[in-house]
Amino acid sequence: MLCFFHCGALMLCSTMLCVALPAPHGRQLTPARDPTATDHTFPSPEAPSAPAGSRRGPRDAPCLADDTYAALREAAGGDGELANRSRSQFGICGVSDGSAGSALLQLAKETGGDPGRGLEVLHPTGVLVSEEDERGALVLTFDLPPSPLLRRRPALLLALEGPPTGGNLDVTCTSRSLQPHAQTACISGETWYITLTGKASEDDVPQKWRISVEAKSPDMNRSLKEILTGGRSGSNISVVPLLLFSGKRGTDTRYHQNSSPASSQTSFLCELKRFLGDVLPQDLRESSPLQLDSLKSLPPLTLGPSSSDTLLAGLINSSSITVFSFRSRASGFQVHSGELAFSPELLEELRRRLEAEVVKITAVMREEQVGRGATERLGRLRELSALPMMEPAPGGRQYRAFLLLKALQTAARAYEAQRGQRATRAGPDITARANKCGLKSLSVTLDRRLDIPNIININNCHGSCAYPLADATNHAVLLNYHVEVDNAEERAPCCVPVAYEALQMVEVKDHGTEISLKPDMVAKECECR
Repeated sequence: MLCFFHCGALMLCSTMLCVALPAPHGRQLTPARDPTATDHTFPSPEAPSAPAGSRRGPRDAPCLADDTYAALREAAGGDGELANRSRSQFGICGVSDGSAGSALLQLAKETGGDPGRGLEVLHPTGVLVSEEDERGALVLTFDLPPSPLLRRRPALLLALEGPPTGGNLDVTCTSRSLQPHAQTACISGETWYITLTGKASEDDVPQKWRISVEAKSPDMNRSLKEILTGGRSGSNISVVPLLLFSGKRGTDTRYHQNSSPASSQTSFLCELKRFLGDVLPQDLRESSPLQLDSLKSLPPLTLGPSSSDTLLAGLINSSSITVFSFRSRASGFQVHSGELAFSPELLEELRRRLEAEVVKITAVMREEQVGRGATERLGRLRELSALPMMEPAPGGRQYRAFLLLKALQTAARAYEAQRGQRATRAGPDITARANKCGLKSLSVTLDRRLDIPNIININNCHGSCAYPLADATNHAVLLNYHVEVDNAEERAPCCVPVAYEALQMVEVKDHGTEISLKPDMVAKECECR
């Protein structure tokens, strides 16, 4: 039985395995369903697994199940054994931890093998976290509805909100629902999940699982509570568990990845988030996050079949930075089925530009030695957004091709800015150039929970405006002369931006996709004024 915790959780189960996936603050993770139903089929996604060492995006509800499935699929190494990184990622202490390791390896093999297999889902009806005694041990209580699925041996994955900080932590989990009853998990800075194995039930009656969790060192229980509950306890904890069981897909097609345009959209959007997290440059210094909502913005425009060719042409021909914001409140990212309707001429332009950007970013990824997983993700994104040559392209594919183009343009631009910084630092006249008014890179951090990229380059102007001035206005020349002669109390010319470009923001919401422009966002030119 495997467990995942976050500020919400899902539980996946194979014949030996359950997975608990986190969900934010009381939201259901899975697609809408009949409230009277208890078990479903959770399909194996076709997306390639996340590369080892890849940077993860925000762990919010929309792509949580999708991200967790990718992590499970990558857990098995090329030799069919559990990868060392996966042991740390899933909280497995070592090779000797045979129960949890075997369960994880089995699920990894099943999800990454036969594409016709899937995971059947059982929703616990309640979850509670409470303190057990003066030692500070925590008790995780799961209420399970009656189901024949419980006759299989499950595994429980507790998905953490993010890799914890503050050193390593050894944890002991004890319960009669576990097999063996006492199990150990090892939490480090690379851990995203705690893996436990459970035992099969003999009956189909409702069950209550109570798992006592405590640190091996009692003085570390406070750290453990912070990891599992964010410092909260009782009914305030936001945990939404799922039990998943491996097996052939049933007749319920609501969870099949390719059963509807909306499912393809879900797969594409989640894959796009992971791809951007993998491919964007990571050696930028972070600062305090900025909320884009606090900036001036032009009225948002809805992207849809009625969007004008003038708007769409301007967007595909613009190389401005595009920030993607995934703000869906829908469970499982079951948002609208986005569509666009390009004219034949504009559709051909979209195809041409997309192909050119793919070639460009592929070369960049090769030169920058970006992980192989990013290349696989790009291939998957291209499949989901491919525009057929000999027949009209479906509106959903046009929508996905447009989003992929904007994502690739943004990634390519990020690397261009990074290379510009390297060239400037390596140039022979760096001191002289540093003293001259000119454009310099300036990176700012955005709200990482919602926005990708999380760090953008808005540039700034630095340098001297001393006489003689080049490319300056007459006013600046005269002002500089006036100040230098004998009027030091006057304001001297300053190196400031004189031209800007807007930042484009694509917001994927429950009701549709909107695009808005944040004007005068990125400095383009500098002068002494």
